[in-house]
Amino acid sequence: MIFAGFAVSQRSGRAMDGSEITGEGVNFSPPPSVVGIAISGDKNSKYIVRWALDKFVPEGNVFFKLIHVRPRITGVPTPMGSRIPISQVREDVVAAYRKEMEWQASEKLVPYKKMCASRKMQVDVVLVESDDVADAIAEEVAKSAISNLVLGAPSRGIFKRKQNGLSSKISACTPRFCTVYAVSKGKLSSVRASDAESVESVKYENSDTCSVSSSSSNTSSSQTGTDRGSVSSNSHFRSPSLPMQRFQALTNINQTLLSTKKNSNDTIHSRCQSQDLGSFVTDCQSWTSDQASTSDVVTDYSPESQATFNLELEKLRIELRHAKGMYAMAQSETIDASRKIYNLNKLRLEEAVRLKEINSMEEKAIISATQEKEKYESAKKEADYMRECVKREVAHRREAEMQAMHDAKEKEKLEQALVCPVQQYQKFSWDEIVTSTSSFSEDLKIGMGAYGTVYKGNFHHTTAAVKVLHSIENRQTKQFQQELEILSKIRHPHLLLLLGACPDHSCLVYEYMENGSLEDRLLQKNGTPPIPWFERFRIAWEVASTLVFLHSTKPKPIIHRDLKPANILLDHNLVSKIGDVGLATMLNSDPSMSSIYSDTGPVGTLSYIDPEYQRTGIISPQSDVYAFGMVILQLLTAKPARAITHLVETAVKDKNLTDVLDPKAGHWPMEETRQLAELGLSCAELRRRDRPDLKEQVVPLLERLKEVADTAKNSAPPVQCLPPNHFICPILKDVMDEPCVAADGYTYDRKAIEKWFEENNNSPMTNLPLPNKDVILNYTLLSAIMEWKTRKQ
Repeated sequence: MIFAGFAVSQRSGRAMDGSEITGEGVNFSPPPSVVGIAISGDKNSKYIVRWALDKFVPEGNVFFKLIHVRPRITGVPTPMGSRIPISQVREDVVAAYRKEMEWQASEKLVPYKKMCASRKMQVDVVLVESDDVADAIAEEVAKSAISNLVLGAPSRGIFKRKQNGLSSKISACTPRFCTVYAVSKGKLSSVRASDAESVESVKYENSDTCSVSSSSSNTSSSQTGTDRGSVSSNSHFRSPSLPMQRFQALTNINQTLLSTKKNSNDTIHSRCQSQDLGSFVTDCQSWTSDQASTSDVVTDYSPESQATFNLELEKLRIELRHAKGMYAMAQSETIDASRKIYNLNKLRLEEAVRLKEINSMEEKAIISATQEKEKYESAKKEADYMRECVKREVAHRREAEMQAMHDAKEKEKLEQALVCPVQQYQKFSWDEIVTSTSSFSEDLKIGMGAYGTVYKGNFHHTTAAVKVLHSIENRQTKQFQQELEILSKIRHPHLLLLLGACPDHSCLVYEYMENGSLEDRLLQKNGTPPIPWFERFRIAWEVASTLVFLHSTKPKPIIHRDLKPANILLDHNLVSKIGDVGLATMLNSDPSMSSIYSDTGPVGTLSYIDPEYQRTGIISPQSDVYAFGMVILQLLTAKPARAITHLVETAVKDKNLTDVLDPKAGHWPMEETRQLAELGLSCAELRRRDRPDLKEQVVPLLERLKEVADTAKNSAPPVQCLPPNHFICPILKDVMDEPCVAADGYTYDRKAIEKWFEENNNSPMTNLPLPNKDVILNYTLLSAIMEWKTRKQ
């Protein structure tokens, strides 16, 4: 149990009248008085501190000590609410718990330290660990020479009402040189005077009694009542015991009697002085006999004196009955406390037995769990081993089955090839072509070349690109058959996929490439976003690997002859695929013939044609290498092919390559970019023998550059995808939330056009008067915008 109270020591070195003791004309400054304050931390503690400060601070030269007693730590609490003895707990846990208890006790005293500090008083904190609060406080009083002790009194009464309480026990144990003040709810409840103050009080009371006995007999009764009240008040403050109060009351009675008859007063006064104060308190029969003898003495007194005497006597009887009631109440509370202690001890023994049983069960459970865990680990290892064996067996069986299926398919292909050629494309009717392109609508046109127009089509919920020749001529028919023959026989990840064809009308159906051609993206046509440099490195590697594949086909190598950015298409992930192989040709498979001669003039795009092929008409794989070098230089600069070799060569020689690089591609890595530029220049050499080998020299270097690009791409933030132009509102210059068509035929955001109509009657685009202000929601465009936003997220 933790008890709170305050102890205050009176200041020594002063006379009874409060003046300082002096000697030979020199003032001697006494040492500061130590005021002890016992604190429990309950709600009454702040009243005790405030009372002590109000009483002793005005006297000056006072030093306060805050005393807090907390019980000894015998156990550590558990989350279940029980406590484990410290002998069964690790030392570090006990030390941590003890430090936590000390911290909590210190924090509990902080408000009271602040109260003392606010009065600018010195204060010291004493934390005592003991199971006996009274003995601990008494030891601290004796050790620190505390002459005044302030503590809390029970809220139901003063010491006389609860003699067996903790306050009375502390008062009894405290050394006699210390004055004990009991305070309840901010008011002084009782005082146990020290030995020195008791002697002074008795002297003071005796002197008052003598002065009263020697006073004139004609003193008025009001004067006597005033003197009695003052004496009673002083006695209550200096002597807290009930016998002393009764002695005061008897003295008052004697003074009253003396005012009426001097002879009787002398007799009663001498009797009161000779009476023993201790026997008066403990012996009620003696008090009754004294009362009877006193009443005999005052028989002849006047009625007024008799009434006063009876009143005082009745007060003493009431006090006696009250004391007996409080004693009986204290005995009852003691019995209840003993019963509670017995019940708690019984519960403690039962809990100890139950805890012992639980600990035994827990030990058995731990042993059982350990055994089960060992069994589980053993079974798990065996199961894992069996699972691995089954996996290996299944993998071997699956591999054997796949190999058998592959062999069967290869055998079937060979057998079919021996019987008849395989048609590897789907034939579409002309009606299907017309329906898929909405009768070749201008809105679905996505490109136009020298030999045909490309439309966006939809075949059975599949988007495709439809290429239709301008006119059916011998040359164009030959190109159509050439492209159909090549694309229907070969497959490559970076070669445009042929879905089908309509041979009767020379129509080819390809897979649809969302991002259009590389040329459009490099020149940023239609507001397309730029391609980052690491994607350009990858595209260069993809094109080179596709050319190596074409040049390595069996039985005849294929030469593209028209490689350029316009024929390199990009899908939605910027993966490149080479298309438009209508001008491609197949070389003779005879090893002695590495090239063929063209009977007509060179074909292809002027800036990408091999100079030797243009001069001699001799075609070879090195012709594609020259065009690939031009593509590399355009990937770096995003400039037209005309005179690009001279521009890049000069920049590399002058070491100012950054001046010609495309700044929209991001921060180029200069060392790798320089290597790529030198590779492009070497591929674009005028003589074939000066150009590097595509498979042995170009592709390995591009693979190393691709690894650098992949690393940069993984660490780079995602590229912001710009919206199409027709998603942008002409008024807001931002993507529309609710596209609506106005009377002028243009599409606006609903909120923007309605706000425009509030102040204007003309069109925002044509500035012409509008026939009406009606708007119609464009559901098709709204669906496209919502799909774009979802894909963007």
